[in-house]
Amino acid sequence: MKTALYVIAFILAALIIPFLLPSPSSPQGGNPDQNLPWQITVDETGQSHVFGVTPGVSTLAQIRQKLGEEVDLAIIAAPGEVGSLEAYYNQISLGFVMGRMILTLEQTPEAITAMRERAPKAEHMESTTKKISLHPDDLALANQSVVRAISLIPSSNLEEAVILQRFGEPAERFQVSEGLVHYLYPQKGLDIVWSAKGKEVLQYVAPKNFEASIVTPLTTPPAPKSTGEKEQTQ
Repeated sequence: MKTALYVIAFILAALIIPFLLPSPSSPQGGNPDQNLPWQITVDETGQSHVFGVTPGVSTLAQIRQKLGEEVDLAIIAAPGEVGSLEAYYNQISLGFVMGRMILTLEQTPEAITAMRERAPKAEHMESTTKKISLHPDDLALANQSVVRAISLIPSSNLEEAVILQRFGEPAERFQVSEGLVHYLYPQKGLDIVWSAKGKEVLQYVAPKNFEASIVTPLTTPPAPKSTGEKEQTQ
């Protein structure tokens, strides 16, 4: 994460104001007061809806119709892991909020393994994580995959006051370390990861999946690395 130094007041204002005030238009051509990150509704079944889509129900094809067709599709895999199928918007406008978005798609490990075997190429991202391109034959399957989680990285940094004003008081704050806090909204299926040193991340999942997808990974200690894994990371 890049370090953000707020030296004087107008710099802080410049970072926050784009998240508070409307801009004249959005790249998707929608209403600047709609599809905003805090406009989350929950229906009578307990299912959440945000950005005009439904986490855990909407497919990638449906989301592309709502938010734009141009996405980067790939399998993202750390060493020793099968990986996850993801779609990435490098720049997206949600109402008057700009940012980047990552969609994690629901697929079985067996299907992802088969995709990796057909993949035309793989490249390293940060550290040893791999980005594996999809074979054209797998694009249709990816499009019909249900979106399990939505991660939004707003272009503007968020202060706690902005989070509370827009999203309300969280059910719980989970502090990972000094300067890194999770604001948990289980009934909305929302986890806001606030960082003092980098960009914030808003994670949306179906409320029924919140415990397994958000809380359990946060509260489960990492498994100790084997000798082979330690050597590989050095």
